[in-house]
Amino acid sequence: MTARQAAIYGVSGPELTPDEIDYIRESNPLGFILFSRNIQSLEQVSHLVSHLKSFTKKGETLILIDQEGGRVARLRPPLVRDYPPADIYGKIYETSPENALRAAYLGAVLMAKELLSLGINVDCAPCLDLSLPQTSDVIGNRAFSANPEIVGHLGQAVAQGFLDEGALPVMKHIPGHGHGAVDSHEALPIVEAEFEDLVDDFAPFRQCNALPLAMTGHLVFSAIDAENVSTLSPSLIEKIIRGHIGFDGLLMTDDISMKALSPAISITQHAQNALQAGCDVVLHCNGEAKEMFPLMETLPVLTGKSLARAEKAMALLSRQQSPLNEETAQKEWLELISDHFPESPKNV
Repeated sequence: MTARQAAIYGVSGPELTPDEIDYIRESNPLGFILFSRNIQSLEQVSHLVSHLKSFTKKGETLILIDQEGGRVARLRPPLVRDYPPADIYGKIYETSPENALRAAYLGAVLMAKELLSLGINVDCAPCLDLSLPQTSDVIGNRAFSANPEIVGHLGQAVAQGFLDEGALPVMKHIPGHGHGAVDSHEALPIVEAEFEDLVDDFAPFRQCNALPLAMTGHLVFSAIDAENVSTLSPSLIEKIIRGHIGFDGLLMTDDISMKALSPAISITQHAQNALQAGCDVVLHCNGEAKEMFPLMETLPVLTGKSLARAEKAMALLSRQQSPLNEETAQKEWLELISDHFPESPKNV
């Protein structure tokens, strides 16, 4: 793989600006992430993705999207199917684990087929956070369940659906957002729970620790590192994410422009701190040139273990897609979810 900057960027709109083109050409980032602001039509998305990929002379470019289902879906009907939030699969699991696992797997297969048809090869899912009484509404029904074992099993099913189609899943928000009582987009969640009370939060990630990609959550876990946000904490990344959880894949930050991170420190310094703490890749999402261009000018290229992790993950993109017929898969999936998801096409 040619030298790639340790960054994934969101661009400003449905097509690239001349300045974005110049900076992307010079920085050669590992990938890009799409948001609703980048989406007008399937044809337009496909064109944008092709343009983003055209700057890479050799190897793959990661094209990410948050397409979980429910309220977190950048692509929406009529462009794509309507997918349920994760908790629907958790509810099915309570009465039929087998049906829930199959439904979650098929939903991911169908989603992967849609994304890959547009050139999008990475989905920022599954969400492995627990749904606890204190969990912020920013997670809410994005969580499969309060039960860590159920979350882990369903997370594995979703991840396998993506992998079987040749797309990459990103488990998030490692090491767990369940005890976070505030929205990290707006403020910094501080978790006062002791380590023993956090083991369940970590458990789904530990169960899925062989996955190729993970995204951090921006929280302070006082019992582990009271001074640093998890994304910026060398001790938390080493002891919990790499150690206790046992994840050795590519670790990306959550959006480095989120308000959980102190505005008193520059975006570029936060990004450098995240890499020094042990993250492999910086994720910058808002597409604002005043933040993005300085990052493009200053962030380093992937080297060492980070480069090896990226290469290992990207090798999975060359897998052949599963032989599962899309029409057959959709029919089975709808049968499994229709009683729990009234919005499904079967019930409309």
